Amino acid sequence: MSVSLTASLTALLLGCGRAEHRTDGHGDGRSGTGGRTDGADGRAAGEATARADRAEERGDRTVAPAVVFRPRGRAEARVAVEVARTPAQTERGLMYREHLPPDAGMLFLFDRPRVQSFWMKNTLIALDMIFVSSDMVVAGVVENAAPLTMQPRTLPGVKSQYVVEVNAGWAREHGVTAGVPVAFVGVEPLAPTDGG
Repeated sequence: MSVSLTASLTALLLGCGRAEHRTDGHGDGRSGTGGRTDGADGRAAGEATARADRAEERGDRTVAPAVVFRPRGRAEARVAVEVARTPAQTERGLMYREHLPPDAGMLFLFDRPRVQSFWMKNTLIALDMIFVSSDMVVAGVVENAAPLTMQPRTLPGVKSQYVVEVNAGWAREHGVTAGVPVAFVGVEPLAPTDGG
């Protein structure tokens, strides 16, 4: 990977707000969704996706992080993601974003499967939340989570280890439902020091 591409991806990942896992005092493991943008972060994510596609075509071994969904009978769907791996990144999530490019999102990594709960506090755009089990299968989807609410978004009684947030309507448009196989590309496993 070229130095400029590496620097661009690093700047994108470090400069974008991320959400981190948060316990609200009740031990429910609620996570916020957020990430700051004034429109520039959205453009940067789109540009990072394009650079990653070009790098992959050239055979570069290091690729921008992505999540690939493989719905039966349909073309695979790929999302360029920012990765939230620390509690601070998980709490921030996609908050304050005014725009998210069509095939971009955020991947939340957790250290173990559990019932995950997210809210939309300070999140300005409607989102789909795709819950992924530890065996890399979609456990379920919360569609069209309304912005600016503290209402918990969860799959009651369903454990997941990963959550992918995308624009509202994306999951339905791409046939992403419970049972769809999932793969991560360019995503490093969660390290014990990440605290997820």
